[in-house]
Amino acid sequence: MKQTAAVLGGGVIGGGWVARFALMGWNVNVYDPDPEAARKVEAVLTNARHSLPALYEQALPEEGEIQFCKTLAEAVNNVAWVSECVPERLDLKQTVLTEVQANCLDTTVISSSTSGFKPSELNDGATRPEQIIVAHPFNPVYLIPLVELVGDNATCLNAKAILDGLGMFPLLVRKEIDAHIADRFLEAVWREGLWLIKDGIATTQEIDDAIRYGFGLRWAQMGLFETYRVAGGEAGMAHFIGQFGPALEWPWTKLMDVPELTDELVTMIADQSDAQSGHHSIRELERIRDDNLVAMMRGLKTQNWGAGELLNDFDQKLFGNRPEPDFSKMIATVNRTIPADWTDYNGHMNEARYGQVFSDAADAFMQLVGADAEYIKAGFSFFTVDTHIRYIEECHAGDRVSVNTKVLLCEGKKVQLYHEMNHADGRLLCSGEQFMLHVDLNQRKSCPPRADLAEKLVAVAEQQKALG
Repeated sequence: MKQTAAVLGGGVIGGGWVARFALMGWNVNVYDPDPEAARKVEAVLTNARHSLPALYEQALPEEGEIQFCKTLAEAVNNVAWVSECVPERLDLKQTVLTEVQANCLDTTVISSSTSGFKPSELNDGATRPEQIIVAHPFNPVYLIPLVELVGDNATCLNAKAILDGLGMFPLLVRKEIDAHIADRFLEAVWREGLWLIKDGIATTQEIDDAIRYGFGLRWAQMGLFETYRVAGGEAGMAHFIGQFGPALEWPWTKLMDVPELTDELVTMIADQSDAQSGHHSIRELERIRDDNLVAMMRGLKTQNWGAGELLNDFDQKLFGNRPEPDFSKMIATVNRTIPADWTDYNGHMNEARYGQVFSDAADAFMQLVGADAEYIKAGFSFFTVDTHIRYIEECHAGDRVSVNTKVLLCEGKKVQLYHEMNHADGRLLCSGEQFMLHVDLNQRKSCPPRADLAEKLVAVAEQQKALG
């Protein structure tokens, strides 16, 4: 039987909670007096249905049912979880939470998504204060895994078990504090950003670029302290603090109220860093960091965004620097290094990536003969309809490989290519044949190529006949 959660408030955060619970198989009761609530929640759900399942290699549970309730009491009746997502006003939250307790089970986890208030403020005067905790998520709730849990230990552990089942990362906050943990960092960065703009030092875009092309990438995969541990080199965290700690006293930022770096504090930080990362050598951490960064930035390439757009632009520059092809020989279409994220549990490149290499080879060939981005923009392209790949030797992360391509067939709208992938040491790793049809992208039907391209393809095919 599906469990049921209640979400109070259908805004950005509330809608995100609805999506996270529903797509993970829970039924969800929603209460929001806003007449537009159903439309707003459905818009969030549309995005979530598109993106959340794409994170996983397995199908998600059957989506739960979503019911919009006329009263708060109806929404919270007999549910396992309540997410309070009303506006950030303490008096309003206290009123809502009091009504929740009057109508829900004693065993229900009552959580507030507040970004700033403490549980002791929220549950002031409550009949069961230990039942009310903070479960502070991050937008979009259906994708970002972190949830900060603050409050009664037993209730937080119960909440943690539920959130684990939603695929989230519940972080138990040791002591209650205004704005919890993550938002205190965000607030510090936000304040400094406002000063940089006010003082005419940087624009909003320049600040965002400094984050997304720089330390934001490092933070995304190692956080703050593990990043600095690596920066300390083989001597570790204590060395990093000794080298850069004095800079905290310099007037670099507007936030000058910093703790004194006593021997006790330095030792505490170093010991915690050892416990966190000491089982890896610095060289291992560097390799982990580098592989993570490559995987993240390659992911951004598929979206042509941020650092990914930068990489795509540079790829095109490298492609443009290639010598003019000699079509009387097999054409050099790919020359690259195999990234770590292309390898599988056997330690070598998986078969799907061989197909990708040959697909990239075909794209390069088409670009060289004139079926480039402008041609595609005009509404034409080639679709692969049949592929045959012969695997000969293993290929590993870090291997430098190249692909040479020739035309086997060129008849009207039909083109067949032959590819050979070679290791830098000359070994043949793989070969493949690819049959393609020219397509009108507007009609989504096959058609003859444009006259200029057809003439070029026939000329190339004639030159390569002698290759056998």
